[in-house]
Amino acid sequence: MKYYIIAGEASGDLHGANLIKALKLKDVKAEFKCWGGDLMAAAGGTLVKHYKELAFMGFAEVIMNLRTIAGNLKFCKADILAYKPDVIIFIDYPGFNMRIAEFVKKHGYKTQYYISPQIWAWKEGRIKNIKRDVDEMYVILPFEKDFYEKKHQFPVHFVGHPLIDAIADRTQVKLEEFQEAHGLNGKPIIALLPGSRKQEITKMLSVMLKMADKFLDYQFVIAGAPSQSYDFYAPFIKQDNVSFISNKTYDLMSVSYAAIVTSGTATLEAALFKLPEIVCYKTSWLSYQIGKRLIKLKFISLVNLIMDREVVTELIQDDFNENRLEIELNRILNEGTRSQMFEDYYDLELKLGGTGASQKVATLIVDSSKK
Repeated sequence: MKYYIIAGEASGDLHGANLIKALKLKDVKAEFKCWGGDLMAAAGGTLVKHYKELAFMGFAEVIMNLRTIAGNLKFCKADILAYKPDVIIFIDYPGFNMRIAEFVKKHGYKTQYYISPQIWAWKEGRIKNIKRDVDEMYVILPFEKDFYEKKHQFPVHFVGHPLIDAIADRTQVKLEEFQEAHGLNGKPIIALLPGSRKQEITKMLSVMLKMADKFLDYQFVIAGAPSQSYDFYAPFIKQDNVSFISNKTYDLMSVSYAAIVTSGTATLEAALFKLPEIVCYKTSWLSYQIGKRLIKLKFISLVNLIMDREVVTELIQDDFNENRLEIELNRILNEGTRSQMFEDYYDLELKLGGTGASQKVATLIVDSSKK
């Protein structure tokens, strides 16, 4: 069969790549065109657009790039009609994907959505369009199944979280070898994950790096996003105990002692690596004011949302400052706090349903497409 897959971010590229691999095992004649990244291309997808061209963050940035977004939508619709896929698979990225879903459904295509839009956080009204335009929905968070089925009477498939597979399948690295390979000084590592987009990195990294002067017994390592070059990070790096490593985030998480993480998928990844973390987020004043009125959640991190309680500290907007960050970093370096976090992380992993998400989704997609 011919598959058309649309992902618009780095995390979607990872999950899309693993799905392509799983679909190949179920469908030996599978062909793929995709919007995604290097991982999906390496897995066998013909790349139409790279997610680097698609990532716009915040309300203001979206408004400034409306013409580009409209052009991408028009191009995507034409490309699908020309390719004539047997099935279209959407991976998260709802602002774009829901518009395409509406279009392709009108043209009679089968639509499968892997990794639900977070309508439980905001824009719950999208459920009407999901019911109309999506044939099958595959959810990866345990509370999403109840949200769809009990609250909105829309049947979905809970398949477990694909990050568990992505982390379990990686090759393990040893701390000493990692330190030597990257010229590190042998001190315990505090990982800094400031996000993937220039806008959020700029806001987050300058505050994160203030910790380097306060915790001289540790080395701080910036996890470079695959979408950004070292030249972008270089002006931020001024202390001797700060290093930069690109495209090795999982290796870095696996050998770090603690982490300061910008809210997003990385917060869950850190927890699955059993890495004590502080979750941070800061955006423009306007975007924050709009967002807090639209998003009605107790927490912003996936870790706390899944556990329905505070497992990791969240420093949001004005709380993300030098003094608070220093206090919280001292706290997660304390053995008592760390022990409790480790216990919570194991409970979190149990809630996520174990391994095999990509294989489950591939089987369900192939089976439903034959109907």
